[in-house]
Amino acid sequence: MPVTGLISDIRATSVAVPLEAPIRHAHGAHWGRFVRTIVEVETDEGLVGLGEMGGGGESAEAAVAAMKSYLLGHDPANLEAMRWKIANPTAGLYNTRTQVHAAIEFACLDILGIATGMRVCDLLGGSLRKSVPFASYLFYRYQNEETEVGGEESPEEMVAHAQDLADRCGFKTHKLKGGVYPPEHDVEVLRALAGAFPEASLRLDPNGVWSVEQSIKVARRIEDLNNDYLEDPTWGMEGMARVREKISIPTSTNQIVVNFEQLATAIRLRAVDVVLLDTTFWGGLRQAYLAGKVCETFQTGVAVHSSGELGVQLATMLHLGAALPNLVFAADAHYHHLTDDVVEGGMFTYSDGEIPIPIGPGLGVTLDREKLAEYSELYEKLGGYPYDRDPGRPGWYSTAPNRRYAEPKGKARRGIGRGISTSA
Repeated sequence: MPVTGLISDIRATSVAVPLEAPIRHAHGAHWGRFVRTIVEVETDEGLVGLGEMGGGGESAEAAVAAMKSYLLGHDPANLEAMRWKIANPTAGLYNTRTQVHAAIEFACLDILGIATGMRVCDLLGGSLRKSVPFASYLFYRYQNEETEVGGEESPEEMVAHAQDLADRCGFKTHKLKGGVYPPEHDVEVLRALAGAFPEASLRLDPNGVWSVEQSIKVARRIEDLNNDYLEDPTWGMEGMARVREKISIPTSTNQIVVNFEQLATAIRLRAVDVVLLDTTFWGGLRQAYLAGKVCETFQTGVAVHSSGELGVQLATMLHLGAALPNLVFAADAHYHHLTDDVVEGGMFTYSDGEIPIPIGPGLGVTLDREKLAEYSELYEKLGGYPYDRDPGRPGWYSTAPNRRYAEPKGKARRGIGRGISTSA
């Protein structure tokens, strides 16, 4: 019998945790809250590990519950067998369980760490740093009319937003989530950020909605700035390769490289300079770490990507960042846009733009049961929302290249009603 015991139960709880204000992106918006599913894996020795995945509701919880028939009696340490059981890469046409696998793998690694007294980063090979630096991750926001927070749209407003985050968190890298407004507007905002924060490094990410030609034009207009990289300016491997060939700014992606086959193709094509590693999109911490090692071999840069997280997934990002030898860029996180969390001790805190690696065994986080219940009830009240729709633009939908941008006319400042209660 393994020291952890064998898997005896798997549970999933959907939660909705409020954001400071609704945040906008090129394909839609987060409507004032993050909807996430917290996963718990329990063993017959009484150990409980935690995982997290995006989305919620009956479909997400059912997808997790369906794994019981695969994993009851499974040894949590036998992670490779688990991967083939539930996310068989050779059955990709019929198996889309990557993110479910990631959440369960998080929990199994957590169990292994708790049982052995080791942190997850030490299970991966050891920590190379005590904290991970983060970027500010600036979004155009609708206003939360309850608190009057948000409503940023103009260059001046975005600079003020960045200054507030820098004052609170100490960020030294500013990343603009573009693609909501025409490319020229994003250029104006980025140049305003460069003027306001001359020592900071910058990033621009329009989520792949520009054409190759638009991307090249924007890159040439910002090439004199202190750019880390230009993230996913256009879509597709060939498009990214064409852009990279024509510009002087390094390029990065989290959209066209999320598995090892795509990574091999990107390396052969020299399609991007930096691969953004997401512990969920890659199907787990181990896969993201191994991808980082491949990138190390081919001298391809890496950074830690954020797909929207609460404290459990943030812990996985911190452990990944701790273990990657070739991490030279600040990580992404949506985390500072949240108003609360479901982990004990409250929200992780930033110091000088960085978050320390958790020191406890496993992931180093435990659930606050009262908060979990509170935000589970909020999910039951509000439900989900369509991520690929914008509540301020009824009937709008994203195309690529995007010819239906919002126009910067101050509409964002009016808000969209109650920021945390707008439902689908």
